[in-house]
Amino acid sequence: MALTTRPEQRPTRAERRPSMALNFWQSTLGKKIVMGATGLIMIGYLCVHLLGNMKIFFGPGEFNAYGHWLRVMGAPVLHHEWGLWIARIVLLAAVVLHAVSAYQLSRRDIKARPQKYVHTKPRMSYATRTMRWGGVILGLFIVWHVLDLTTGTTHSGGFQEGHPYQNVVDTFSTWYGNVIYIVAMLAMGMHVRHGFWSAAQTLGAGNHSRDRALKAIANALAIVLTAGFISIPVGVMTGVVS
Repeated sequence: MALTTRPEQRPTRAERRPSMALNFWQSTLGKKIVMGATGLIMIGYLCVHLLGNMKIFFGPGEFNAYGHWLRVMGAPVLHHEWGLWIARIVLLAAVVLHAVSAYQLSRRDIKARPQKYVHTKPRMSYATRTMRWGGVILGLFIVWHVLDLTTGTTHSGGFQEGHPYQNVVDTFSTWYGNVIYIVAMLAMGMHVRHGFWSAAQTLGAGNHSRDRALKAIANALAIVLTAGFISIPVGVMTGVVS
């Protein structure tokens, strides 16, 4: 009687080994690295964004020209607004990955320590204690900011496409526009201060000899970014920008 052999069975999807990328993402260290790297991308964006926003103090012509340049940057290689949309997509991906990593790490921390600490950790900074709430505040602010000055959906005045100077003045001519923006920028400053330091440690930049310099950079970034962004609504309120 002839012997028959069973055909080799392919492993099912559940039996296959996860890819290196999936293993990296599922690990706690991987999520921390993603969170640190995306945080640095957003800090870099904030620095560039602040430099552009400072043009508002040079008058409507200068600021509106900057707004126009954002839509044609990369030309003639890139089509109209392609460069802007590439930047938006990269930034959106960074925000989503950062938020998801933060949420999942928080859930893991809660599961690992289901009972609350009996004693509060001494000398815990305000930024550390409010990191999660600061992220929520910034997330809500981003939505409001886009609806206000990008789409004009919630804009207080008559939104004028292609006239960012007047749109900014309209927003900061209302008390609630100023309150929302200033509170969000204070939260951003605390988030940047703690986040830059954490990202440096996670990505291996920190050591005993560089810790003092990294802390100084984190503090300087937080102060400059916070003061710079807040100066815009203050400029409108005081009539410097009008």
